[in-house]
Amino acid sequence: MRLALDEAGRAARGGDVPVGAVVLAADGTTVLAADHNEREATGDPTAHAEVLALRRAAARLGEWRLAGCTLVVTLEPCTMCAGAIVQSRVDRVVYGARDEKAGAAGSLWDVVRDRRLNHRPEVIEGVLAGECAALLTDFFRAR
Repeated sequence: MRLALDEAGRAARGGDVPVGAVVLAADGTTVLAADHNEREATGDPTAHAEVLALRRAAARLGEWRLAGCTLVVTLEPCTMCAGAIVQSRVDRVVYGARDEKAGAAGSLWDVVRDRRLNHRPEVIEGVLAGECAALLTDFFRAR
């Protein structure tokens, strides 16, 4: 999560909402990809930290199935990112701050664990939640 927080800080310095994401390999320690929000920087509405990190991890592995991998993200994924998580077949999602307005991994919706879908990753929430939330609060207060 500390690496994801570093990525979130990079997003904030670039004028983007401070969200960072890291994809760990099946061994739980090897970092396959790390990224941060780049919507403002690129003008791409899909440039969320999770999507960018999943893309880079898949490119590094040479395939789209990220079985065994863990996605660590500072903010609860939205519906778009939750869909990408399910489609990528990651085994688990670890996130920091809950997103009561747009979260899709347990708060507003629970897309990633919907029993109607063919893949349901494990979800671990609240890791360094205070630090993750403070970064977002400080960013929006400054705006």
